[in-house]
Amino acid sequence: MVRLVATDLDGTLLHTDGTVTARTREVLTAVEALGVTVVFVTGRPIRWMEDLWEHVGGHGLAICSNGGIVYDVHARAVRTARPIPVEVGLQTAAILRDAVPGTTFALERTHGFAKEPDFMPRIPPPADLAIGPLEQILDDTAVKLLARHEDLEPEKFWAEVESHVGHLVTTTWSSTGALVEISAAGVSKASTLELLCLERGVDASEVVAFGDMPNDLPMLAWVGTSYAMANAHPTVQELADHVAPSNEEDGVAAVLAEIFDL
Repeated sequence: MVRLVATDLDGTLLHTDGTVTARTREVLTAVEALGVTVVFVTGRPIRWMEDLWEHVGGHGLAICSNGGIVYDVHARAVRTARPIPVEVGLQTAAILRDAVPGTTFALERTHGFAKEPDFMPRIPPPADLAIGPLEQILDDTAVKLLARHEDLEPEKFWAEVESHVGHLVTTTWSSTGALVEISAAGVSKASTLELLCLERGVDASEVVAFGDMPNDLPMLAWVGTSYAMANAHPTVQELADHVAPSNEEDGVAAVLAEIFDL
């Protein structure tokens, strides 16, 4: 029996242009009407979610920033945060600056985005952007440390970061560029989803999850039933129990309609 559905957004529930189809919205609404909890589990920070709430559900809970935040959508408030200890963040950055010269950093905090002067965002930053040395902008509200390199190949950079600081923090990636997303040790989509399920008395065997990128792997490994999208990274398809149609084909909606006989 499925009591909770956990789905990634980008590359999974959303089409490539970031939209949600009417069919997907209808299926999610029908699933929730059956008493099943739907949780959106994303690497996105809260600031990238505001335009999506009306499309993916303006109520309930969302796990954002790869497990760093549980967000109360209805209240528009952070319910819980799992920040990176300041001393660990600074130690991580110092190790990477020495081991992989050219690495620059930015932060996702519960109250907004901040970056070092040399960190080059790939999308326009918010108007209230904080810029400064990491020692000044890193505080106890930082739930994600972003490490970027402009010259290294993505997979080489991902491997380098993990090899040097994987014992201190949780590293993952969900982009095609040389960007590593760093969370506090033990913090992932999976571990935060597990805590949320414990609160609700939901067992892992009662959860079905969908994902497409390596930052979804721990979550897909933890749940009772896992689906990789047809467009997913090869490592995700290898691990998942099943493969769903692609995000462009409303794969999540297609699978849920079959599971719940909608």
